[in-house]
Amino acid sequence: MHPTVGVLGGGQLAWLLARAAQDLDIPLWVQTPRPDDPAIVLAGNHLAGTVIAPWDDPAGLAQLLTQCHIVTFENEWVNLPFLAQQATPQVVFRPSLASLSPLLDKYHQRCYVKSLGLPVPAFWLLRPEDSPPTLPLVVKARRHGYDGLGTRIIHTAADWAALWQTWAVPSVLAEVWVPFDQELAVIAARHPQGDIATYPVSRTYQAQQVCHWVYTPASLPPSVVQTLYQHTHTLMTALDYQGVLATEWFYLADGTLLLNEIAPRTHNSGHYTLDACQTSQFHQHLRAITAQPLGSTALTTSGALMVNLLGYETATRDYARQRQQLSAWGRVYWYGKNQSRPGRKLGHVTLLDVPPQAIDHWVAQVQSVWQSGATPANLIH
Repeated sequence: MHPTVGVLGGGQLAWLLARAAQDLDIPLWVQTPRPDDPAIVLAGNHLAGTVIAPWDDPAGLAQLLTQCHIVTFENEWVNLPFLAQQATPQVVFRPSLASLSPLLDKYHQRCYVKSLGLPVPAFWLLRPEDSPPTLPLVVKARRHGYDGLGTRIIHTAADWAALWQTWAVPSVLAEVWVPFDQELAVIAARHPQGDIATYPVSRTYQAQQVCHWVYTPASLPPSVVQTLYQHTHTLMTALDYQGVLATEWFYLADGTLLLNEIAPRTHNSGHYTLDACQTSQFHQHLRAITAQPLGSTALTTSGALMVNLLGYETATRDYARQRQQLSAWGRVYWYGKNQSRPGRKLGHVTLLDVPPQAIDHWVAQVQSVWQSGATPANLIH
């Protein structure tokens, strides 16, 4: 009998974890404040149980801890002091609260990574009264940023002044703008005994700080791939990390690698693993945190293209026609979010056996179908 797993968070990552848990015969509970979250709506009948309560609700967490042997995370919005206070000896957090501690605040994350000797862009902690040390500058909220929310590019002094009119925070992480050639992503999993399984390196494409597509395997020199794997091993070992962790990297024209982001969880850049690898990132995460042997990360296709189905309008729609059309080309995952807004991740589609020279063609094809019901005013390019 496998241990019961609890997930803090109820979004699409929790839903996909629930699907994997069913495959692995792992009882899984979900705690989320919203009863209409994807994990509740799409996987509710297959869950061992649900707790509808905020993540920092003592009664809700106590219920989750009473039912579960292991608790894991779907997002980084957790309150670590609260969890540490409420923790019980009978329940294990994986990844551990100690391994999450240096990662949740983006400024602390940068300082920690730098202390390990891993390459990062030049960065600063800036307050409203400070002057930008250089321009352009990338500014990030220290907590709770995702999908472009909490990230700004500052080009002028006027941009800097305007930032503080809209962001009610005492300080921000600021980084030099990096003229990268490609953005790369690495998904890896670490077993409690220290074994690490790393997936092929992916190339990602971002626009307006939102990921539009991911292609695997990235076309890179073997030495670059090896360096990325070494950096990933260094990071996960130093953290004594358990479970799946995602890292995003800048790759410069001169071969320089710089770490951009760390996500201590399953990640959008690893969705291709659902259809293109022997073991998906969701199965792998559950295997790791329940101390089962890690599965193979080998690709089962010559090339996988995952395209995010992003909102391009403010509307209530299920896009059933578009999804049906896209299913002729690949596997469509719909997150059950019928409230669309620009940039919101509503689903994704994965196409297999796509050669790297055909990426632009297939991205354009998918986006053409996806936005086929839009009026020109609603289109995002």
